[in-house]
Amino acid sequence: MSKFMKAAVASSVLAASVMGANAANAATASADARANILQQVTVTSDGSDLDFGTIVSGAAADTVAVSTAGAVTCGGGLVCSGTTTAAGFDVTGTTGETVDVSSDATVTLTGPTDTMTASLSTSVATIVLDGTDAFSVDAERCG
Repeated sequence: MSKFMKAAVASSVLAASVMGANAANAATASADARANILQQVTVTSDGSDLDFGTIVSGAAADTVAVSTAGAVTCGGGLVCSGTTTAAGFDVTGTTGETVDVSSDATVTLTGPTDTMTASLSTSVATIVLDGTDAFSVDAERCG
């Protein structure tokens, strides 16, 4: 056999063995793909702001509180008047999911001549979303 013929036969044997190897290893498989896609949770004001009304301080320090229902408790050393409201918020998201609710521990309120620090709390710690979800933030001010 000539050198050219040997080279042609060798390359065709090599090509056949490579093609055969690819065909033998060409396997396929499939799998299901799943995802639990949730709606983003949004919190918006319902238009109710935290309002202590008007507070006139007395000679001694005392406490004023606005409940999550908006009712005021005015300590004996203070005079409280005006309309009071708790802050209100609406929550939207995927029905059936649980949302943790929290607020800052305190807030500083600044008036024209004085400031006051109030302790905050929420009406609920968690909400299981059902489409009618809301919470309020109440406050207590000491001093």
